[in-house]
Amino acid sequence: MKFGVFYEHQYPRPWTEKGEATLLHEALDQVELADKLGIDYAWEVEHHFLEEYSHSSAPEVFLGAASQRTSQIRLGHGITLMPPGYNAPARIAERISTLDLLSNGRVEFGTGESASRTELEGYNVDPASKRAQWEEAVEQVTNMMVMDPYPGYNGEFFSMPTRNVVPKPMQKPHPPLWVACSSRETIKMAARHGIGALTFSFVDADEAKPWVDDYYDTFKNECIPIGHAVNPNIAFVMGFSLHQDEQVAIERGIDGLRFFQYALGHYYVQGKHQPGRTNIWDNYMDVRNGIVAPDLTSGGEKGNITASRGAIGTPSQVRSNLRAFADLGVDQAIFIQQGGKNKHSDICDSLSLFAKEVMPEFHAEEEARLLSKNEELAPFIQEAFDRKVPLAPLADDQIPVLEPYAKT
Repeated sequence: MKFGVFYEHQYPRPWTEKGEATLLHEALDQVELADKLGIDYAWEVEHHFLEEYSHSSAPEVFLGAASQRTSQIRLGHGITLMPPGYNAPARIAERISTLDLLSNGRVEFGTGESASRTELEGYNVDPASKRAQWEEAVEQVTNMMVMDPYPGYNGEFFSMPTRNVVPKPMQKPHPPLWVACSSRETIKMAARHGIGALTFSFVDADEAKPWVDDYYDTFKNECIPIGHAVNPNIAFVMGFSLHQDEQVAIERGIDGLRFFQYALGHYYVQGKHQPGRTNIWDNYMDVRNGIVAPDLTSGGEKGNITASRGAIGTPSQVRSNLRAFADLGVDQAIFIQQGGKNKHSDICDSLSLFAKEVMPEFHAEEEARLLSKNEELAPFIQEAFDRKVPLAPLADDQIPVLEPYAKT
């Protein structure tokens, strides 16, 4: 199994003049440390207007900076918002390709659509068609990265004429594709399209088994690749805090996990938000003990939020929990170490302890695991591409000739 760190750039109130700058620079320091420790992935979200929960509205800028401070770690857009109201498809192709070149081929291209009213209405994205917008954009962005020239497109949600979209990415045909998933149905959708599933749900290993089985069963039997390559992988997000003393690990990580889940629910489920005025941290503090129990054994007094133990605890506890996920076929565990008001020094200490005492045994198994997995999936991948009907390229005499606007 591989491992990733995950960033929302959470910034609970009260805010200070230099607080956001400190947050970003500390996150870069953490990614640099993760790279040196041998952690496999650094994932960065794209969200807009989600105060306190996520101040990560320009992941391409942050990941561009991270690309120059690291050499091995994979840099993941987890995710890029694909509906054209958020990002013009050609601009996505240009940005992802540029980052891939700057990082010497280390980009993971995560995609998504968002589900929060705050974001969707802020960019005039129709929630009823956002899944269809995602699908159209993902397919065409991958075509733009591969085709020379891109023949143009006249679709339901965006159109553009024939253009050669440059630069092209270093990874061929394009960086690995992923999609954010929050339910078993979206897990199956990811598999049908042949892309990795980033599961943003807090589940324990026994709950994860049907998700993993659904993904790989669907991939083998129903996949028609949306891109020009497949990326059969499933990753689970989980809380993270390690210490040799279990209680210290919990105390350092529990509020980050609690606040992450509370703020997520605020924007996506039950919250009433007044932009620039609602204080989510204060609201959270009023109910914190009813969210996740202090010993992480239940969902607190109300039991209303899953309290997956994840990677919070001693090295032996975390190792045992991750072993259960690995044995189920989970490809990657992604750690939410930057949540709530978790301290930078505690995050770095946890990463170092994890890399020293937990990660090596999983990495030692990875080469053999991947070899076996690739051999098993090879015939199914060939069948998947046999089902795909690719966009036809233009013959040279079909490519339009463009002339400058006439001078007036």
